[in-house]
Amino acid sequence: MKAGFFEVDITPRVGVGLCGFGPYLNRMSIGVRDPIKARAAAFEVEGARAVIVSCDLIGITREVVERVRVLVGVKTGVLADNIMVHSTHSHSGPNTGGYVGWGHIDDPYMELLPGMIARACIGAVERLHDVVPAHAVSPCEGIGVNRQYDKDASSLADCLREDWRPAKPELTDTQCQVLKFTDAATGRLDGFMAYFGCHPVVCCETTRYIHGDFAGVAMNLLERENPGSVGLFLQGAQGDVNTCVVHKPEQEALLALDIIAARFANSVRAGLSRAHGLKVDRLGCSSTIRGFSSKDIPLSRIKDLIAAQEAIVHADGASDTDFTVTMAVVLMITLRGIAARMEAGEDLSRQPAEIQGIRLGPLVFLGAPFEIMQAIKKEVQATARSPILMVMGLTNGSMGYAPDKTSAAEGGYAADTGPMIHGRLPYRNIHQELVEALLETDGILNR
Repeated sequence: MKAGFFEVDITPRVGVGLCGFGPYLNRMSIGVRDPIKARAAAFEVEGARAVIVSCDLIGITREVVERVRVLVGVKTGVLADNIMVHSTHSHSGPNTGGYVGWGHIDDPYMELLPGMIARACIGAVERLHDVVPAHAVSPCEGIGVNRQYDKDASSLADCLREDWRPAKPELTDTQCQVLKFTDAATGRLDGFMAYFGCHPVVCCETTRYIHGDFAGVAMNLLERENPGSVGLFLQGAQGDVNTCVVHKPEQEALLALDIIAARFANSVRAGLSRAHGLKVDRLGCSSTIRGFSSKDIPLSRIKDLIAAQEAIVHADGASDTDFTVTMAVVLMITLRGIAARMEAGEDLSRQPAEIQGIRLGPLVFLGAPFEIMQAIKKEVQATARSPILMVMGLTNGSMGYAPDKTSAAEGGYAADTGPMIHGRLPYRNIHQELVEALLETDGILNR
C-alpha cells in the first residue's frame, strides 16, 4: 500500500472566542498554549484512494465538509465519498460547528478554514509513497470517567496520581488503538493514528488559551519526538465520557493538561513500539445519507417552549450573567428557527446525516456526525464483521449527541436540550437507528 501524511497549522489569531461549556461565556483567547492543526492521511491500494483528515476543532459544519471535498477533488481527483473530515472535539478552539452562543463565530477564520483543511488533504495525497503499516492495541487508563453512569468525585490530587482509576472503567475506553506507517525504503516513521474516546475537556470554562486539549497536546509532543511524522487523533465514543479533570480553575487545569496529555502520549508511544505488521490488500469506501427519526413534537408545543424561554429572558431582574437566562436565549433562538421551518412546511420527522466507512484491509473506520455514547459503540463492535473497527464520532459534520437508550429514556441535556440547541428536534430512537446504520456500512465494506 501507499500512504502520505501532511499537516497544516490552523491556529486562529489570538482574541477569537473559544467554544464550549455553555452559552455567552465570553471566553476570548489570550494566548496560544499549543498550536492546533489539521492532520491528513492519504491512502492508496491498487489505484483506489481515500483521505482522512483530523482537525483539532470542536466540530465542523456540513458546509465546511462539502467545501473541503470540492477543493480536494479538484486538485487530486479523490472522490468526495472517499474523503473523511473528522474533528477531535477540543473545547479550547474557535466555534467552527455553528453553535449558537457557544463562543463567537469568527467570520474571517471560517472563510479561511475549508482551504486550510483542504491543503492538509492535498499535501497528503501529493506525498503518497510505499509504506509498511502496523497496528497495536495499547492500554490507556487513568484518563476518562463516564459522566452519565459514574459520578466520580475524585479530587484533583487524586486524579493526578498515576494509579488513579475511575470507579467504573468498563464504561470508558481503557485501550487505545494505534496505527503506524513507516517508509518502506528507509524505515522512518511517516505517520501514525491514535483512536480513543474521551471528551477533550481538561481545560474548561475558566481557561482562555488556544490548544487541542489532551489529544492535541499529546500528538504535538509525539510529532516533536519523531521529526517529520504526522499524528492523527481519531475521536471515538466520547458522548458520555469526560476526562478525570474537568471544571477546574485555569492554573489547575493547565497543570493537569500536561499530565493527562502525557498519559495519553505514553499509551500511543507504547503502541508504536509494539505495533505488528498489517496486511492491507484492499481499500474500500462507502458513504450513505441516512435519515434519523425525530420525536413527534407539534408546532403548538414548540411555541409553548418558546414562550417559556421568553418568560425567563424577559422576567424582571433578568441578567445576562445568569446561566439560566443565557441558556434560555439560546433555546429561544433555536426554537424559533425550528418553528419557522415547521411553518414553512419543512418535514422535520427525519434528520439526514452521513454515515461513512473507509476500509484498509482488516481495518475499518466508521464515521458519523454525532457525539456517540459508549453503549452504542460497544454494540456495533460486538456485532460488526470487521476484525479491527474504529467507531468515530464528529465526522463529516456536528449534529449533537447520540444518546444511548438509557440516557434517552431519562431525558435531560444530552437527549432533549442538546438537539434543540443545535436547531433540531430530539431524536426518537437514535441508539438503534445509528447501530443499524453503522453495521450496514460495515457490512457493505466486508462484502
